[in-house]
Formats: sequence, structure tokens, C-alpha cells
Amino acid sequence: MIVALSALLISIVTTVVGIYSAYIDRAYARASVWPRVEIARSFGKTFFNYQIANNGTGPAIIKHAAISYKSKPIKIWTDIPELPYITQSHLGNRIMPAESIIKPLTYEGAQYQQFLAIDDDIKISLCYCSIYDECWLVDRETAPKSVSECVIEEPLRFKQ
Repeated sequence: MIVALSALLISIVTTVVGIYSAYIDRAYARASVWPRVEIARSFGKTFFNYQIANNGTGPAIIKHAAISYKSKPIKIWTDIPELPYITQSHLGNRIMPAESIIKPLTYEGAQYQQFLAIDDDIKISLCYCSIYDECWLVDRETAPKSVSECVIEEPLRFKQ
């Protein structure tokens, strides 16, 4: 009887340790491919750009971007009439490898002050997911916030 109870106790402890070990392994696997997307601007005497950086350890699957100007959603950068000639990169529906940077809008020239003048009126937000379908919403003002899924109304989706 004592041998049977000892075997049962050892089995229970082994099961608990196995479950805990699997939990730790899962958490480690998620952390090893955790994306962290940050939105910033950069400017100098002859240039201005927005940068989207994945500073995490895994790829970021960008599901959608939403950009507004003076509180109105825009579909493409040229919807902002004050912008001079710019270089653009695709932003929504793409995969960003870890430690990569996208510059969705770049301007080089003497009119960079024009961008600084309207910068506060431009709001950029992205929804992105990890390969484990854990999703976050990020904008220029706040740190990434966990969301259950990336959903956006079509009129708000940035198309470029």
C-alpha cells in the first residue's frame, strides 16, 4: 500500500513538472519570435521620413495601417495636398523581419520644414501579429497594445 501511494505521488509530481515545463517551453517559443513594432519620424536639414521599425526578435505580420490627416482618414500619401514630391513604400499587408525598418514616406529636399509643420496633424497606426497570431495595435504616441485580432473598417484602411 505504501509503495502504491509513493508511486502515485511520484506520478502526480512528475505530471505537474511536465505540465509546467511545457508551459515554460511555450512561453519561450513565443518570446523567441516576439515582434515589437515602433513608429517614429526622422528629419534633418534636407530630409524628412517616417520609419516603421520591428525591434523585436521575430517577424511582424502587418495586417493593416490606418493614417489620418487632420482627423480624416487618407488612402494614399498624396491625399495630403501640402506634401511636396515624396518617395513612398508599401505599408499594409506585409511581413517585416526582425530588426528591419520600412520608410513608408521619405522626402529629400529643401522643403522638409513643410513636413514638420503638418506632422502633428498626421496620425499613423498599425495592427500587426506574431506568427502565433498574437496581435498588437501601435501608433506614434503609445506603446504597442495587445488586441485579440486586427480588424479595421474598410473606409479607414490605408491602401498604400
